[in-house]
Parts: sequence; C-alpha cells; structure tokens
Amino acid sequence: LDVLFPLELKKVIFVDADQIVRTDMKELVDMDLKGAVYGYTPFCDNNKEMEGYRFWKQGFWATHLRGKPYHISALYVVDLDQFRAMASGDTLRILYDQLSQDPNSLANLDQDLPNYAQDRVPIFSLPQEWLWCESWCGNKTKAKARTIDLCNNPMTKEPKLTMAARIVKEWSDYDLEVRTFTEKIENGEAALPAAKDGESRESSQRGSNHKNTEEL
Repeated sequence: LDVLFPLELKKVIFVDADQIVRTDMKELVDMDLKGAVYGYTPFCDNNKEMEGYRFWKQGFWATHLRGKPYHISALYVVDLDQFRAMASGDTLRILYDQLSQDPNSLANLDQDLPNYAQDRVPIFSLPQEWLWCESWCGNKTKAKARTIDLCNNPMTKEPKLTMAARIVKEWSDYDLEVRTFTEKIENGEAALPAAKDGESRESSQRGSNHKNTEEL
C-alpha cells in the first residue's frame, strides 16, 4: 500500500465482493482512527452457537493476541499517511518473509498478517455495526448493521447465494436488476460505452469484454 497509491490519496477502503453496504461509506473515510494505521471490525462474539469455531480464542492466537481482538478483513479502512509515516509496509514485508517460511502460517493472509502485526502496525477496532455476519453475530444485532458480510458458516456450509436470498431483503431486487441488465447486453438492447477520441467502436467493445473477463 505504501507504493501502490499516489501520495495525495489519504485513505483507502476495502470492501469484500460478497458484502452488502447499507450506509454512507464517507463516514468511514472521515473516522478518526486514533493514530492507528488500520480500522478493522473485530469478529462478533455474541452468537454462542459458534463458540467452538472461534479459533482466535484457542492455541496460538489466544497466546499471541493476549486479549486483543481478532479482526475480520471483509471491510477495512487504511490511513495511508500513517501507513507511510510508520513504515508499515516494510514491517509487514519483514513479518511476511519470516512467517511464510512455515507452510502452516498465514492460512488466511489478508486477515492473519495484520492481526498478527497489531503490536507494530496498530489497528483501530471499528464499532461492531460496521460489519455484521450472521455466522458470528447472530440475528439480535442485524438491524443495526451498516454492512452485511456473507461470510462462510463453518457449521452449515450454506452456499453464499442461498444465504444472500435468505438474509438480505434487498437481494432479490439487486439480483433482478443485474439479470435484467445482463439480458439486455446479451440481446444487444443496451448501449455500449461511448468510444474515446481516436478509438473505434470495435476496440471499445474489445476493451469492455476484456475488462469484464478480468472482473469475473
């Protein structure tokens, strides 16, 4: 991140593709992270049915975290100025190089590495409502959810599309909108993006197809 983005960019937000946003994300951009590099939401602790699956309360993670929360990586904000000022990129690269020597380390890289590095690359714990997941949070706090994450349920292993239709009331509308638009594209009823100056319509079509392929 220290070399990926232009220096004038102050913050960046990551949102998982299987997440439904129900809030103004600008609030996350404006949030004071209290000097921390990251803002992550801790895993929920209130769905007691999943207690046996909370790996961060057992073994290595329980010892390493020493009471600190283990955060979920489906949504987070990064203060790029602070990230660069603390040389966090160098710290993470060194830790990754050390930990990657063991094939059993960093099973979930984007989540394990920042949680492991909390003592050196501090994390600000976002309020719980910023990420709700049925598996870990249960239904009591769903009404306050700013985002809904379709995280895997290790107990039921329910497919995500089935889960989305069941727990996200607006999902049917989203699904219908996407299906309708896709059908229009396939039937040639939707207009193609306007070609840029000096670019033919055919090359614009090829570029659009290439982009869609990469996204898939």
